[in-house]
Amino acid sequence: MNISIIIPAYNEEKRIESTLKKMITFLKKAQKIKQYEIIVVDDCSQDKTLDILENIRIEMRVSKKELSSIKNKENRGKGYSVKRGVLNAHYENILFSDADLSTPIEELEKLLAESKENEIIIASRNMKTSRIEIKQPWFRSTLGKIFPTLVNLLLIQGIKDTQCGFKLFTRKAAKTVFPRQTLDGFAFDAELLFIARKHELKIKEVPVTWKNAEGSTVDPIKDALKMFKDILKIRWNNIKGKYA
Repeated sequence: MNISIIIPAYNEEKRIESTLKKMITFLKKAQKIKQYEIIVVDDCSQDKTLDILENIRIEMRVSKKELSSIKNKENRGKGYSVKRGVLNAHYENILFSDADLSTPIEELEKLLAESKENEIIIASRNMKTSRIEIKQPWFRSTLGKIFPTLVNLLLIQGIKDTQCGFKLFTRKAAKTVFPRQTLDGFAFDAELLFIARKHELKIKEVPVTWKNAEGSTVDPIKDALKMFKDILKIRWNNIKGKYA
């Protein structure tokens, strides 16, 4: 089994080193994974996010094929960065993961176990057996419950957590949904799942261990309003036939 891992990054110099080291250590030891690549998509960071990668290659003894980077020409958002990384991935399984690794890389085993019978496997913080080790601040936690509720009411039913930044796609599924993605911001997850349902792809939600990481760039009020507008935009895009 081979896997591509996409990490969208913006000013992540304080967290990217630890995240990459954990990922590489796991991938080297994982018996089911024969080949891997990690693609860091830098969204015009103003710090040393990309400078850290070369030091990690040397320290962890990995090639540029195993750990590479793409730099956006302008700051476009998490959704755009994930899409760009996925469209440049080479292997048959494609995971995108947040740079803070709030969902531990070890949880990938749970997702891979479901990949034979499903085309998209998503990590969930909101299932009964999900384990939250470090909780989010109250406002963000509330937003994290309200937004999936709105998504269930207005877009797609039956998914408890659309926004967890840890999702696995088969290459076939990725080729179906990502070229049709239009949103650059944080609501892109909901758009991807809406497109997947429209094309009758099999989606599996898996409970995971999760812990909040400090340093989020999300603005609870500003981004909440934008995400609601994006829900309406997804519905409009569907009416216009953009997801056909």
